[in-house]
Amino acid sequence: MLKKRSITPKSIKKCPTGIVGFDKITFGGLLKNRSTGSGKSMFGMEFLIRGTIDYKEPNMFAAFEETDKELTQNIASLGFDIKDLISPHQLILDHIQIDRTEFKEIGAYNLDGLFIRLGYTIDTFKIKRVVLDTIEILFGNLENEIFRY
Repeated sequence: MLKKRSITPKSIKKCPTGIVGFDKITFGGLLKNRSTGSGKSMFGMEFLIRGTIDYKEPNMFAAFEETDKELTQNIASLGFDIKDLISPHQLILDHIQIDRTEFKEIGAYNLDGLFIRLGYTIDTFKIKRVVLDTIEILFGNLENEIFRY
């Protein structure tokens, strides 16, 4: 059974935010010397970990920016070592490489290939929860304002 550690590994340096409660639940603040967003990735990852641990559900994190190694390191900063969950396919980490140089806007935007890939993994491992991390990466290079927000 994976348990959240009470301390962050000393190899992970933190930068306190000063936000009441936040530094406590993140074991010292944000990752030092790393870019940090709003924390959605970390909250999404813990949502999946809790589903896997507490409800025995297989779950999937599909990342468009961070690699599996980076995700594993980031979640370790919250006190989780998820290697034991990944091995038996309880938690699937899928880094989907998006090469922005390969984008060419020539007509309708089609995500069928992505949905087939995700659907295959969901069906194969009977995934219950899915987090798509920073899906806006798919639309960031498009000039057509319909796809922007």
